[in-house]
Amino acid sequence: MTDTVPDQRAIIAALSDQWDRLTRLVDGLPEDRWRTASPLPGWTVFDVLAHITGTESLLAGEPTPELEVDGDHIHNAIGALNEKWIASLRPLSGAELLTRFHEVTAGRLKTLAGLSPEAWAEPGPSPVGMTPYGRFMRIRVFDCWMHTLDIADALGVSIDEGGTQAETAFPEVIFGLGRAVVKGGGAPEGARVTFELTGPVARTLHVAVVGGRANLVETLDGPADVVLTLDSGLFARLRGGRTTADAHLGEFTIAGDTELGNRLVRGLTFTI
Repeated sequence: MTDTVPDQRAIIAALSDQWDRLTRLVDGLPEDRWRTASPLPGWTVFDVLAHITGTESLLAGEPTPELEVDGDHIHNAIGALNEKWIASLRPLSGAELLTRFHEVTAGRLKTLAGLSPEAWAEPGPSPVGMTPYGRFMRIRVFDCWMHTLDIADALGVSIDEGGTQAETAFPEVIFGLGRAVVKGGGAPEGARVTFELTGPVARTLHVAVVGGRANLVETLDGPADVVLTLDSGLFARLRGGRTTADAHLGEFTIAGDTELGNRLVRGLTFTI
């Protein structure tokens, strides 16, 4: 994937719309439902929105709370950073957290709209390394889109998983897919793999392994060794480590090399 600079107005609009979707999902939620466990270990519905609120607070320049945190779900410094923000917000009620979320995101939208084209394109640190700030904001769309799925799954409600936000997020869903094909799926040299995604973000993804590296390609130079067909929502959840293939047997099909296909569908996990 080339690190092009996404359109500023489109990304800001996608973020705004995604934050509105999050609001509609939790607005009026009873307090006990805010504390429902999410698909993310150690986090409740409250914690997921607190994480988003904390991240946007950090990007707005607020200092990270100086708190001691622990938990089996914290695996690295980024995890600890996230947990500090969540822990600082946990004393709030769900309604109070939602108010804080609105305040922080409104400020962020105003800041983003005021950035010059040069600042939008300026490389800087991000979860995927040095990248244009606009690309970083597309990662924010991806993160918030994934967390909307987390909250919906936790609450057991169905939502529209497609649309502009999903299309904006999906380049980040497939980021690093080649690595998953080789490292997670153990695809050998010369392997040709096709992912047929159905559902709200339908598309065909081809991956070719050449020189020990796997890359997304427009077309394969021969028939695919394996074709893995599954819903785009399941694909995103597997990529994000929210579930496992074994929990969804019968919801995907493998044509061709079934041994390779079974390794692939169980080795997709990659989170930014």
